Amino acid sequence: MTGEAATGPLAGIRVLDLTSVLLGPYATQIMGDMGADVIKVESLEGDVTRNVTPFRTPGMGTVFLNVNRNKRSLSMDLKNTGARDALLKLARHADVLVSSVRPAAMRRLGLGYDDLKAINPKLIYCGAYGFSEQGPYAGRPAYDDIIQAACGLADYHDRADGAPAYSRTVIADKVTGLMCLSAISMALVARERSGAGQFVEVPMFESLVAFLHPEHLQGATFPDGDGRTGYDRVLAPHRKPYRTRDGHVALLPYTARQWSDYLRAIGREEIAAATWVNDPAERSRNVGKLYRIVAEATPARTTAEWLALFAEIDVPAMPVMGTEDLLKDPHLDEIGFWPLFRHPSEGEIRMVGQPIRYGSTPASYRLGAPRLGEHSREILVEGGLAATEIDSLLSSGAVFQSS
Repeated sequence: MTGEAATGPLAGIRVLDLTSVLLGPYATQIMGDMGADVIKVESLEGDVTRNVTPFRTPGMGTVFLNVNRNKRSLSMDLKNTGARDALLKLARHADVLVSSVRPAAMRRLGLGYDDLKAINPKLIYCGAYGFSEQGPYAGRPAYDDIIQAACGLADYHDRADGAPAYSRTVIADKVTGLMCLSAISMALVARERSGAGQFVEVPMFESLVAFLHPEHLQGATFPDGDGRTGYDRVLAPHRKPYRTRDGHVALLPYTARQWSDYLRAIGREEIAAATWVNDPAERSRNVGKLYRIVAEATPARTTAEWLALFAEIDVPAMPVMGTEDLLKDPHLDEIGFWPLFRHPSEGEIRMVGQPIRYGSTPASYRLGAPRLGEHSREILVEGGLAATEIDSLLSSGAVFQSS
């Protein structure tokens, strides 16, 4: 890796990352990219994604590599009093602590918010877990699939496709991760003004309900309304990539002008001039009819022919692309979205790039995802532990340092 100094907007911020799998690590990797010193506190077994295949080296799976760069690893048994006390010493000088451990378990460890606030009142303490502690679901275990079902997402697939379904990405983890990042950033701004840290809760269930329903709340927006939910445009049966003569294309006429130009281009002038196409409310009520017209017309031309037409009439369109296509995409190539660099133990790897661009405080890729316990000793030294204390923790097995 580069070993360069942090340049991003979070340079100088220290984060204790007590998260695993994808939700928390996704958020804290972005913080690391933006310059934060992220200390990944792992169990002695390590983050479970370390062993999700494929990998070149056991414990360094590709999912782990792609959400844990720009972090250092401290591996310890937090049920051990000495290890917990060492973490508390680190917390005295941390800016942020992020935990995906359920709150009751954190309190049993002596690592709840009140415990940490007592030693560091400026700490931003963020809990990211399944359900808010304020309601009857508090403390329930949850993973991405569970939240997709609970929040209504799987049901909307049922309404559109005839069967409940999960999104083909871990959307609940990643959306909540972004919520977590946003919440922490705003709490840091509040601390600049007040000088005080605070507790921040970012539950998955509530985050996904909030994410899903700006468009789907519909008639239930009005307490005396018809109560009907679901955004018709999104749920329309013909809203899907359209089959062309040689593949599939995504296209979306949206404004009255775009629909009129598109309909004229396919020879449907009589519909292009219709009031129900040009009036926004009428068009919204009849959008399923328009999508059916698109689905019937698209097989007549090749994908390239459609893309040329849409470029001419300024209608948004893109071909359906797979990951293999994206790895060769000229736009992503031009902006360097798939950086290649040499990992100390894994050799050359391709990473998912950072899409956020700052004009004067750019993100940087300084550290590859760490081996389990790779930085345990150096982190404890920074925390003020004496060499004899560190040796004792290592020899007892309470802390692990990779060789």
